[in-house]
Amino acid sequence: MSRLSDLWYADPARLAPLAPLGWLFEACLRVRRSAYRHGWLESHRVARPVIIVGNLTVGGTGKTPLTLWLCNELSRAGLRPGILSRGYGRRTRGVRLVGVDSSWREVGDEPLLLARRSGCPTVVAAARVAGARELIARGAEVIVCDDGLQHLSLARDLEIVVVDGARGLGNRRLLPAGPLREPPARLSGAGLVVVNGAPLHPSLHEVRALRMDVRGSHALPVSGEAPPRELGVFRGAPLHAVAGMGNPARFFAMLRAAGLELVEHAFPDHHALLPADLAFGDDRPVLMTEKDAVKCTGFADARLWFVPVTAHFSAADAACLSQRVRQAARAGHPAGS
Repeated sequence: MSRLSDLWYADPARLAPLAPLGWLFEACLRVRRSAYRHGWLESHRVARPVIIVGNLTVGGTGKTPLTLWLCNELSRAGLRPGILSRGYGRRTRGVRLVGVDSSWREVGDEPLLLARRSGCPTVVAAARVAGARELIARGAEVIVCDDGLQHLSLARDLEIVVVDGARGLGNRRLLPAGPLREPPARLSGAGLVVVNGAPLHPSLHEVRALRMDVRGSHALPVSGEAPPRELGVFRGAPLHAVAGMGNPARFFAMLRAAGLELVEHAFPDHHALLPADLAFGDDRPVLMTEKDAVKCTGFADARLWFVPVTAHFSAADAACLSQRVRQAARAGHPAGS
């Protein structure tokens, strides 16, 4: 998968033979959207506003820190948000409430991170409508759906599409010829577009978007048995950096920007880390993402640290995003079927 991803974003000519499959995928998407538009498939409204945070591309773009920012903003507005996620890779089925002590294998790594960081009720469900209704039953006043852009069975009041500034839309082709889950024109139909980092990729030059920067300033022990450390404390000697995410390079670049010297260890997104994966033959510190850390608490030692990150916006972009989110959240709508 990693080799294919490299080609999607760096070498479009190599994947030209797959273009017909991308056209077929797009045709299927058009038929599906038409079915929802004409009522052949039903899009259900639930009894509370729904805000979707999604992306057009396969792989990580920064949805998790944005979801946390949105939940914090809604809480500041006096509303009670609830987080809805599919729970990618979990071993359980159906609708399941995520607790701070849940097993990541049963609820997924990202939902567990979201539940712990946000303090909001969090539910995982492949059937998004059922998951939203469970959150409402638990007192949620606004549903924030993490990675639900393509799940049209759940009607929404606001769509926010997140795009990685460095990788953009890749070669602008649909799966499997490119990284896109939907055509590029889908961006123009979204309520808001948020670009994570500087919009360097050529595919983003004409896209009107808010800019988000994801930053981390300190590290926490995975074991929970030591005080936090500023990242600057780790300067002066090489250390290990671990990232099992859609775009590990972004995490490594953030650490380097803090002046750290890294030995990089990139793993596939949602990789189930094992002790052997972190046995590097020395006692140097290991810095990892927060998503990786939730999978290591059972075998953490003093070497293992994780770097929590937060989303940041300019004052103008933060005000724009906050206004749109609060408007959608307060608009409300009648209970659905």
